[in-house]
Amino acid sequence: MKFMSLATALLLAAAAMAARGDSITVPEPAAQPVALTSDTLPAVDRIVVKKTERRMYLMRGGNVVRSYHVALGLSPTGQKEREGDFRTPEGSYHLDARNPRSDYFLSIKVSYPNQTDMKRARARHWDTGGSIMIHGLPNTMKHDPEYYLNHDWTDGCIAVSNADMVEIWMLVPDSVPIDIDP
Repeated sequence: MKFMSLATALLLAAAAMAARGDSITVPEPAAQPVALTSDTLPAVDRIVVKKTERRMYLMRGGNVVRSYHVALGLSPTGQKEREGDFRTPEGSYHLDARNPRSDYFLSIKVSYPNQTDMKRARARHWDTGGSIMIHGLPNTMKHDPEYYLNHDWTDGCIAVSNADMVEIWMLVPDSVPIDIDP
């Protein structure tokens, strides 16, 4: 499994905050620092998103190891069918790629569209769209930060807080399966 080190994730978080002009407070070091490594982090083997609950669950061996509040596409009900419908897809996918320099605070690509999505769109002569991600807040916010916590606001992605995104980035290995349920 490939994990980003805690130090690298925190440096990326600090760089993103500094780029936005946020102030950064460095706490005093702990008396006995704890090193987080791939040996001490839970080995997440699946992600489950429950759209109606607005929850994402990181799973290991069928057990929930972390749970997060999520924001979805502006029109979250129903399956994503085409580009521009503002829906978050439903189905079984996997995580494809990481982007530490996206327009949002960190992002991990979901493998949408799958074969079923492409077949459905082709039958209607639609473009499936793509670039469905798990990501944090926009690097350039158009709304007050509270808005992003209380509304569905993405074009179809799964959004979490920046703090949650750092944790997800560190805990989730590449190519992990993700099930997005209604």
